Amino acid sequence: MNKNLLFGLLLIAALGCKKAGTPTEEIPEVIVNEDAGTFAEIGSYTVGGAGAAEITAFDPSTNRLFVVNNTEGNNRIEVIDFKDPAAMKSIGSIPVAPYGGLVNSVSVHDGKLAAAIESTNKQENGKVVVFKTSDYSEIKVVSVGALPDMVTFSPDGKYILSANEGEPNDAYTVDPAGTVSIISVANNYAVNTIDFSAFTGQKAALMSKGFRVFGPGNDFLKGIEPEYITVSEDSKTAWVTLQENNAIAKINIDSKTITDIFPLGFKDYNLDGNEIDPSDKDNATILGKWKVKGMYLPDAIGLVESGGIPYLFTANEGDAREYGGFSELQRIKDKSIVLDPTAFPNASLLKKDEQLGRLNITTTLGDTDGDGDYDELYSFGARSFSAWNGNTGMQVYDSKNELDVKTIAAGFYDETRSDDKSVEPEGIAIGSMGSKKIAFVGMERADAVAVYDVSSPAKPVFLQLLKTGDAPEGVLFIAAKNSPTKKSLLLVSSEGDGQIKVYSPKTL
Repeated sequence: MNKNLLFGLLLIAALGCKKAGTPTEEIPEVIVNEDAGTFAEIGSYTVGGAGAAEITAFDPSTNRLFVVNNTEGNNRIEVIDFKDPAAMKSIGSIPVAPYGGLVNSVSVHDGKLAAAIESTNKQENGKVVVFKTSDYSEIKVVSVGALPDMVTFSPDGKYILSANEGEPNDAYTVDPAGTVSIISVANNYAVNTIDFSAFTGQKAALMSKGFRVFGPGNDFLKGIEPEYITVSEDSKTAWVTLQENNAIAKINIDSKTITDIFPLGFKDYNLDGNEIDPSDKDNATILGKWKVKGMYLPDAIGLVESGGIPYLFTANEGDAREYGGFSELQRIKDKSIVLDPTAFPNASLLKKDEQLGRLNITTTLGDTDGDGDYDELYSFGARSFSAWNGNTGMQVYDSKNELDVKTIAAGFYDETRSDDKSVEPEGIAIGSMGSKKIAFVGMERADAVAVYDVSSPAKPVFLQLLKTGDAPEGVLFIAAKNSPTKKSLLLVSSEGDGQIKVYSPKTL
């Protein structure tokens, strides 16, 4: 007898023996044996021009993609038929103008789509709007903090969380506090928007560890800018990157309180393995040691839980505050940057374009003795991704300069960005493939994604490098069990050209 037929008959017989009214036992999930180092492009779709396709969310119940599209003065969420990733097509859109300004982020869970929409006046409170993925009808409109920049469901679907960045206006005369909103789905979408006021008394202690509070007024609450959120597997804890502040905050979801702020410190580019190319005018891509430090300033964050410990993986993009009313960014060669003669005895040489002269640094750090010159130099971002212990904030891994090394070898490195954050790691996604945990690190200026095995969080292993569209922003992993192809899929959405690219691995 055919083996498949025999299995089917035995399964029917087994189910038939169950008592009426008792739940059917769940059939074990079939694990697809895939090689995480063999992802290759299988499909591509252009949503729009620059500014489109920043962030994408997938709904397995309808096989639809929901894509941020802020182009052509028609801000909307584009809906893509994803039944066949090799032949994607637009099947409609959800207008967001009735709710405010730009849509910044989307997330899906159990047939519900949550969208983070900023106010037409970015300094006023924004909204999280929840829609049905089946017919796009509105379920709920929730007021959150100013400039909701990222939204996510908790794994159990009971909560929606938004990181409300609270950026100032260009004149820097209005600067709302950065906050996090926690929305209870089951409690009619009741919202608690929490700030960081409990930590105002710790300002000095936090700053001594690398936490950044700066800008006009040096206001602690107004200066905090939440960027991106990840949530624990049990949906009880969240972590949010505070990008411009160079920190990660930990949140107790049940009590709706911020329990910890973890300053991330600085990266020393004068150490072995941390070598960088700081100049875009040296007619070469040469990595070397320099007496400069990097501020991690992470954007996206992902989570791997291993041995009872939550490990937080961050894409250390870097971001400067540049406004009409205040800017922290200057090049080392600028006349206003005076280097301390003891710390930098070869200052005149260092200020040349082919040396450190072109490197962008912050003017808010470095004058350690207060005498008006710079004893240390701090640049933006760490040109890497890192892993941190989510309970203590301690770093357990940094990719050092490996992203630079890999992209240079592949011919993807953009030499014109050497002076300004290099490959610029921005997006990160963590996926499970069989027994392995895989990280996908999007690099905005290399137009590439690096794939790593992070099953051992302190010892990630590089697997491959993928070419993407222009300026990848969103990195989304779809597990095989939810995928329309029943294979793991990686989606990369790029804001530079509005392209979505889909990648799939080989099976073993």
